[in-house]
Amino acid sequence: MEKMCYYPKEKLLLHDDVPGAKQWAVSLEQTMLTYFEIEPNCRFDSHTHASEQITMVIEGILYFEQGEKITGVKAGEVIAIPSNAPHAVFTREDVVRAVDAWSPVMDKYRTAGHDK
Repeated sequence: MEKMCYYPKEKLLLHDDVPGAKQWAVSLEQTMLTYFEIEPNCRFDSHTHASEQITMVIEGILYFEQGEKITGVKAGEVIAIPSNAPHAVFTREDVVRAVDAWSPVMDKYRTAGHDK
């Protein structure tokens, strides 16, 4: 039987991501959860990833750009991004806090050791 892993708050240390964004990540073999704190006027350039992504905004408004379409996701709202869908993400004047669920695990976060 596999053991559950408990992560007290003091173990969930924020690490730099893109300039203006910090995050922590916790993963199992097939699923990952990330938490982001993002400063105003921060941008994650257009990208894709094999992982499906579900983002819930906790505070502020997080903007998702897909082609010409921009969707502002407010606190308490969720956006689901399919595998390999090109998108950019940015903030405007608000500080944003958000959580992401990923499957499969994003290797860039696993190899960074943020899930240990």
